[in-house]
Amino acid sequence: MMTPRTPVVRRLLGALDASPSRIPVLLGGCGSGRTTLLRQLHERLGRTSAQPIDVGRTATTPERFHQAIGVTSPFPGLDTPHPGARAAFDATLHYLTTARAANGGPATFLLDEFLELRTFESFPGLRRVQHEFIDTLTASPNRFVLSSRYTARTLRLLRDRPSRFEVIHLPALSVEDTFDMLGPVAAGLSAGDGHGGPDGHDTDFLARTVLALGDGRTSYVRAIIDELETMREHGGGDAISALASQLAPGARLARLCEYSYELRLHRARGYGALKAILEILGEDEGLTLTEISHRLQRTPGSTKDYLSWLEDVDLVTSRQKRYSFTDPLLRVWVRLHCRCTAPTDDDIAREVHRYALPRLPQSEPALVMAAAGAGPTDDDKKAWGIIEID
Repeated sequence: MMTPRTPVVRRLLGALDASPSRIPVLLGGCGSGRTTLLRQLHERLGRTSAQPIDVGRTATTPERFHQAIGVTSPFPGLDTPHPGARAAFDATLHYLTTARAANGGPATFLLDEFLELRTFESFPGLRRVQHEFIDTLTASPNRFVLSSRYTARTLRLLRDRPSRFEVIHLPALSVEDTFDMLGPVAAGLSAGDGHGGPDGHDTDFLARTVLALGDGRTSYVRAIIDELETMREHGGGDAISALASQLAPGARLARLCEYSYELRLHRARGYGALKAILEILGEDEGLTLTEISHRLQRTPGSTKDYLSWLEDVDLVTSRQKRYSFTDPLLRVWVRLHCRCTAPTDDDIAREVHRYALPRLPQSEPALVMAAAGAGPTDDDKKAWGIIEID
């Protein structure tokens, strides 16, 4: 079970309870826990006081979206629209902005992946659906919580919008969150069952290690912890071994990375060229536009467009005009899986070395090498700045 992120829930409730209410917009990447938070918020508010709407799953046509909302609506007032996409969307907006709770107060709507309303822009008369949606919510007395996995797109949509919108970036997990998620694994360490790693590290060190390897992302941390639990049941293991196991073909963390990779690429443009750039950045990060265009064998102008499309779906980030993966574990997945053949155990061990070593305390390189089951190459040692370990 994911941690409840109590401070974030409190902030969401504070925005809803303000007078006038603010509209919190919860942003976080794939597997960050946005949907879980909305479910927890729904439980806090009460099933008859708030309606969750999974826009990503139900935004097919405006007519069917309207029908889907009606099936689960706890509020009266959902009218049957006139035929046509435009009429159905207008009826949905009318319902969202005028519905009332059973006590006569404002209704609350929790819209997960609200940017998927963009699907409707392919229908006649609905070219500015997202802007219409935002403008309509701004003027409504009802209460709303929005969420999206696309940070760059959401911030651009909300640029110059009224201050009623409150952007909340879902924070990375804390050490305390990770410790709570460890659960039985941490209990086993406390009981001295020998699963604390080769040097007997305590649960605090394990929590920090898992947090660092999972990049603070809820789904990644959860996958590593679950693998640790499985290893503990079969004789013991450590966080590095768990990560290596989870990056194997078909493993849960590998599937999470594949999902994020494919989903974001399909929401962008230039599919093939974008994959090529990700492979280039998988080989070497921190490259400039000129360096990428040279390796891609395309003009700097077209390469700049490709990079902007990758930034638009949060796959890459530019810092001081140098481009890198936004998600460092996704880069590891690209290096391992975007190739002609499946990675071997040695391939996975080598990439885990490369990824994990800089993220652990400098005094722990031996733990990384012992845990992953294979030593680094001479080039790895030179790149990492470490000496031979006996």
